[in-house]
Amino acid sequence: MKKQYLFLLFTLLLSVVSFSQNGNVQGTIIDEQGLPIPFGNVIIESLQQGVVSDADGKFLFVDLPTGKQILKVTYIGYSDSKTEVDIQAGVTKQVTITITPTVLELDGVVITGYNSSQAKALNAQKNKQNITNIVSTDQIGKFPDANIGDAVKRIPGITMQVDQGEARNIIVRGLAPQLNSVTLNGSRIPSAEGDNRNVQMDLIPSDMIQLIEVNKAVTPDMDADALGGSVNLVTRTSPNGFRVAATLGSGLNFITNKRILNGSFLVGDKSKDNKFGWMVSTSINDSDFGSDDIEYEWDDSNEDFIKEHDIRTYLVQRIRRSFSANLDYAFDANNKIYLKTMYNWRDDRENRYRLRYRDIEYIDEDNPALGYQGTIRRQTKGGIDNNRNKNTRLEDQRMQNYSLGGDHLFGKLELDWMASYASASEERLNERYIEFELEETPGGELIPFNINLSDTEFPVITPVNSNDVSIENFSLKEITEENQFTEEKDFNTFINAKLPLNLFNKENGFLKFGLRSKFKEKERTNNFFEFEPTNGDFDDLSVLPLTNQTDTNFLAGSQYAAGQFVAPEFLGALNLNNANLFDAEDVPSEYVRANFEVKEEVLGAYAMVNQQLSDKLSVLAGIRIEKTKTEAIGNQIEDEEDVLGTIEADNNYVNVLPGLHFKYNLNSNTVLRFAWTNTIARPNYADIVPSIDVIADDEEIYLGNPELDAAKSMNFDLMGEYYFKNVGIISAGLFQKSIEDFTYQYVTEDPSNGYDIFQPQNGDDANIFGAEISFQRQLDFLPGIAKNLNVMLNYTYLTSDADGIRNEDGDVRTDVDLPGTAPNMFNGSLGYNDKKLSVRLSANYSDAYIDEIGGNALEDRYYDEQFLLDFNTSYTFNSKFSVYFDLNNITDQPLRYYQGLKNRTMQAEYYGRRITFGLKYNLFKRK
Repeated sequence: MKKQYLFLLFTLLLSVVSFSQNGNVQGTIIDEQGLPIPFGNVIIESLQQGVVSDADGKFLFVDLPTGKQILKVTYIGYSDSKTEVDIQAGVTKQVTITITPTVLELDGVVITGYNSSQAKALNAQKNKQNITNIVSTDQIGKFPDANIGDAVKRIPGITMQVDQGEARNIIVRGLAPQLNSVTLNGSRIPSAEGDNRNVQMDLIPSDMIQLIEVNKAVTPDMDADALGGSVNLVTRTSPNGFRVAATLGSGLNFITNKRILNGSFLVGDKSKDNKFGWMVSTSINDSDFGSDDIEYEWDDSNEDFIKEHDIRTYLVQRIRRSFSANLDYAFDANNKIYLKTMYNWRDDRENRYRLRYRDIEYIDEDNPALGYQGTIRRQTKGGIDNNRNKNTRLEDQRMQNYSLGGDHLFGKLELDWMASYASASEERLNERYIEFELEETPGGELIPFNINLSDTEFPVITPVNSNDVSIENFSLKEITEENQFTEEKDFNTFINAKLPLNLFNKENGFLKFGLRSKFKEKERTNNFFEFEPTNGDFDDLSVLPLTNQTDTNFLAGSQYAAGQFVAPEFLGALNLNNANLFDAEDVPSEYVRANFEVKEEVLGAYAMVNQQLSDKLSVLAGIRIEKTKTEAIGNQIEDEEDVLGTIEADNNYVNVLPGLHFKYNLNSNTVLRFAWTNTIARPNYADIVPSIDVIADDEEIYLGNPELDAAKSMNFDLMGEYYFKNVGIISAGLFQKSIEDFTYQYVTEDPSNGYDIFQPQNGDDANIFGAEISFQRQLDFLPGIAKNLNVMLNYTYLTSDADGIRNEDGDVRTDVDLPGTAPNMFNGSLGYNDKKLSVRLSANYSDAYIDEIGGNALEDRYYDEQFLLDFNTSYTFNSKFSVYFDLNNITDQPLRYYQGLKNRTMQAEYYGRRITFGLKYNLFKRK
């Protein structure tokens, strides 16, 4: 019976792929500079057939009748183009179609570079079947965004979490970073984060990417693990001719008054016979900067009591390098292969100086008016003295991706495939800390503190008597060294097949089906050692080499005086492995729970139909099935350091995920969309590790949960779009997500011993409702040169609720939003563009939202609102040379968290402003 099925399947495929007396047309759409035109509309009016080009401007018609036909390309902001093609039986014709920007008859106002890049993005959005936002490489260059994270944050419905002033973790429509998918050329990017699935968007330079595609309603041929949305980064492909481009720039970080260096280079060409194409690009950014930080831990039962306070100064050097090589070869019109590669490498060197007021308590609990007391610690973070670490903590992050694929045409059957290997790693070797403490006054009492709570956003803690806290009174607390390594490896394969399908006597339909496999391996290996000096050289802090970190220009306020710390050069030069100088002790409690191994295998299959139901209405319907298998290894630990053994656990589950997309073209400029989709988000790796850690001293137990279910979401989207003829859009939409089994940290009490138990659990349900509105256009209705003004505005509103979250007493909480859902998000920019000059002021706002759920409302952590303002300008001398100037973070926006109540600062980290400027060169010679 099985052989009969295989024979029938073979016969069916043979009948499908065999040539008829018809022919095919394979083409590429490019602009006047030879750059690909993504998602352009190609029509054969006489046959009432049409297709949309892909991200590389390529399109394909199959099974066309023989004879001469006219291909018409329509694109917002560009003149229509018509090309005659003589279709021959059994032959695939190749064509290249060039389109040019439209000249607007508006008193000399013409489509400028900004409008051209905007046109590419809007056409892509208009012509795609699903709800998508597109940002093209040219459009990215109009904003002062050095990395992809900063570029993505300008898309409606997206906000970013920052790290050292750069956008790192993406939140799509209020869904936390680990609930979204980020892919490179359709292949999932692995995560270098140790305990989650977050993709570090600041690792990828923006000038290495050709197109950013944000799919807010995924289709069945996309990976299902995109509960919030799927962000696809498309790398550059070979040009239609010789191209070379370069950027050379510099700048200044105001917080440190240190330089910024950046440069990029790109070169590519096509062979004389147009069969072989190549593109090589590289980029480097070197920035010396830092941050000024204050942090607080508030009492969860007393709104006005601080248990701990830090003053921190960070000095950072971040070097971001990237290299990409993309090759493609066309054997003939029906068979092509490609190789796409990217290697990103970032060194993050950091010294941190931390003054900590800790163990704060009332001098007399029965009489709080007597004041406060506690202890003080001074800590320096650094690393060893060598050519790589340079006395700093070196965080070495690398991400690489290698994809080999092909596109083939067998009769009517389109077949594409890809196999890829990707890895992401984070290595932190020889990370050192030296800490001194002051536990009591010379009289043997805890240190008395003054605490000023007149402004709870900026509380100030100072010693009552400065003589009590002299440097010579501090004694050594500890010297430590830590090594951390995390790596995730991904092996991906997929194959897609596509066939013409004309239901209801309508053209422009197709059937698409395919298979996908993903194999992931995640490993985390850390260790930690303490070193005790064998002599008295560290008994007096004042005699050691010190650095004074008190700064009258400290961005959080000059009232925060950090004082003196051990110099990182002294820390880096210590020979900790010399047994005559130091006694070393392994400290498993600092790392054993964090170490794990996880393997994840995902097998997926899908089928979908895209069919024109009428001249205006089309539908895409399909289903995706994914089977997930996980194997995890963790440690069973007692008293933080005794490893009793390893624990292994596995889990298997299957998700069936249907989807439906309707697109209605009310007229040539107006599109209405509706989508019903189902998506998932797999748990974080660290959450499914079957670890058990009993900490008797703290009366705490930490448990993993290998039986966690993937979060599931049913999504509804409704969107309306109106496209202006002079390049612009106004759109509005509603969306709703019903989520089951989201993960949160559950805190409860063990009834047998009273210990607090911390374990990730599945919540019951959560709901998100949101609305989006967007407006972009050239203000050509204004008089004079004001016609060259253009505006971009978008606003997103979100509301959410989460059920099934319990407090430390086991009671269900009813007042909790889903973490990550910012109620209000806004992007805006006002620009001026003529043939030479481009000027733009850009704003980005996101509202405060709950970031981490605690044991009760006063322990919840919130990510505070942020408002960023950036300015950039460029001037074009000719077709080859231009200069640019950028000013970032004009508002000096800090990263701020608060605990429970908005006025209770947990963290406020300031980065200052920065300027960059430079020269760009671009040369293109078409074939």
